[in-house]
Amino acid sequence: MTRIRWGAYLAFAKQAMAREATYRFDVFTNIGSVLVRLYLLRTVWVALYSQNAAPVGLPLHAILTYSAVALLFGLVMDIDQTHALYERLHDGSIASDFLKPISVPFFYFADGTGEVVFHALLILPALALALLVVHIDVPTAATCAVFALSALLGYTIGFLLNFVLNCSAFWTLEISAVQMIVTWLTGILGGELIPLTLFPPWLRSIVDVLPFASIFSTPLSIYVGTIAPDAYARALGVQTLWALGFGLIATVAWRTGVRRIVVQGG
Repeated sequence: MTRIRWGAYLAFAKQAMAREATYRFDVFTNIGSVLVRLYLLRTVWVALYSQNAAPVGLPLHAILTYSAVALLFGLVMDIDQTHALYERLHDGSIASDFLKPISVPFFYFADGTGEVVFHALLILPALALALLVVHIDVPTAATCAVFALSALLGYTIGFLLNFVLNCSAFWTLEISAVQMIVTWLTGILGGELIPLTLFPPWLRSIVDVLPFASIFSTPLSIYVGTIAPDAYARALGVQTLWALGFGLIATVAWRTGVRRIVVQGG
């Protein structure tokens, strides 16, 4: 039974990848957009560093690497993998999902992960072309492995955060304002747009332990080396705690919401 169940979720993921691949024009547009944004980022940072002293531990080549990797990383992490849950709750079609012999949350995870994997594959040609625009430092194999683990934890936190937000549609029909605020906080306080190293020390000590930093800043900081190897365990530990915490919140929100639908529907 378990083998058949996971095979079905793998099929859902493959179906999502095929669905995304049908929009070929968007694929080429995204790659072109990445190159333009990389060039603009490089121009801005080179101009800023030429007029100001480089921050401690973040020379120009490091900030260019951080910005380039953050941009490519954002192609994957900025995807709301569970938005379909909100749409199906909004129009009531979620009821048909409960009739299927599957775990509905796992279905959305498989579907969203398939979409994310497809966009992750787009990073490869974009990365190759990015090397022509921005020189990206490549860390050691050990650092890359820790970065991959941290990125996986960041992805999990981001998925669960989106899942909780979309589960709020069990109680309210409009969540766009809240999602906009969370997106803004993730971009600013998560280090996607600006490295947290540039924040004042008192502010960084706060945002470093927030879930937004665990999504973006932690893996990116590991990649460029602003998180030293002796701090890997603490950084990964904070990410793990947030993943477990949001997992618990997501479970409670889902089960409570499902009971609400059952009570209302009879």
